[in-house]
Amino acid sequence: MDFNGFGDFGEEDRVIGRQKQFSDRDEKNLRPITLDEYSGQEKVKSNLRIYISGAKERGESLDHVLLYGPPGLGKTTLAGIIASEMGVGLHITTGPSIEKAGDLAAILTNLNENEVLFIDEIHRLNKSVEEVLYPAMEDYCLDLMIGKGPSARSVRLDLPKFTLVGATTRAGMLSAPLRDRFGIIHRLELYETNELMEILRRDSDLLGIKITDDGLKNIASRSRGTPRIAIRLLKRMRDFALHLKKDSIDKEVSDFGLKALDIDSIGLDSIDRRILMTICDVFGGGPVGLDTLAACTGEDPVTIEDVYEPFLLQNGFIAKTPRGRILTKRAFEHLGQPVPSGFLEKTTITGE
Repeated sequence: MDFNGFGDFGEEDRVIGRQKQFSDRDEKNLRPITLDEYSGQEKVKSNLRIYISGAKERGESLDHVLLYGPPGLGKTTLAGIIASEMGVGLHITTGPSIEKAGDLAAILTNLNENEVLFIDEIHRLNKSVEEVLYPAMEDYCLDLMIGKGPSARSVRLDLPKFTLVGATTRAGMLSAPLRDRFGIIHRLELYETNELMEILRRDSDLLGIKITDDGLKNIASRSRGTPRIAIRLLKRMRDFALHLKKDSIDKEVSDFGLKALDIDSIGLDSIDRRILMTICDVFGGGPVGLDTLAACTGEDPVTIEDVYEPFLLQNGFIAKTPRGRILTKRAFEHLGQPVPSGFLEKTTITGE
C-alpha cells in the first residue's frame, strides 16, 4: 500500500530505513529552496548553478534533468530548488500514478512555459506512457490517437517548453531511449558526517530543537550518510531529551537514545547485525546463498537484497561472490569475532 507517496509500510519501517515513512510527512517544511541553502552534493550544485544561469540568460527552459541515487538523499528537494532558481512553477507526480497515456497528456498540457515537471520513481512508468513521453521531451509535442478502428487518426499537440526532472533509485531499470533524452544526469552520493551536521543544525533551528555539537556529531555519524535518516533521528532524540529531563540534545541524550534504538557507532541496527552474525556463526563467514540466508534470518530474500544489503555492501561488510555472500575482514572486526582459520586465503584462492 502506498500512502500519499510514503512508501510501502512494512517493507522498511526501521528508524534508519531510507524509504519515506509516515513520520516524515513534515519533511517538506524543512526543505531548502535555494542552492545556497542546500548542504552537500557540491559537484552537483556547482554544475546545476552553471546550467540554470545559462538557461536564464538565454531565456530558455533548462534541459531535462535525471537525478539518481539511494533514497533519502534529496532528489525531490533538488527538483524544488531547480524550479525556485529558475523562477517557475513546479508540478510533482510519480511514475506509478501515471497509469495511462491520457494521464500524462493531461499533466503536460497544463504546464506553462519553462515550468518544471518532477516525476519521482520515473523507472516505474509503464511502457505506453514512456513512449508518449519521448516526443514530449524531444520535440515538445504530443502524438495522440483519436478514435478507434478505421476512423482513428493521429493528432499532434504542441506543448510549451518545459523541464522534466526525473528521479530514480534504480537508474539501471530506465530504458536506454528514455535515459538518452536527459541532457543533465547526476548521481547523488552519500553525505559526509560534517555535511549532515550542517543539515541537522539548520533543521534543529527550524524545529526549535536545542542541540550541542557533540549531539549533532553523534547523530550525523550514525545516519548512514542519509539526510532523511538524520532528520528522523533528530526528532526521536528530542523525545529522549524530554524523557531524561534535558533541555537540549547532548552526547548523553544521543548516546542513550541511539542505544535504545539499537543503532551502533556506524549506523548498523539489530537486523543488520543479525544478518552479519548469521553469516559469521552459521556459515563460518560464507559463502551463503540469498535464499538460505533469508530462511535463517526470517527475512524475505527481496527485502534483504533491496533494503539491508546495499548499506552493508557500500561499507565493505559483505561481498557478493559467484557462490554467495561472504563477510569481509572489516565485518569480523566490527562484530568482534575472529576471522576463521584459512578463510581469507580460501576466498583469495578461489577468486571470491
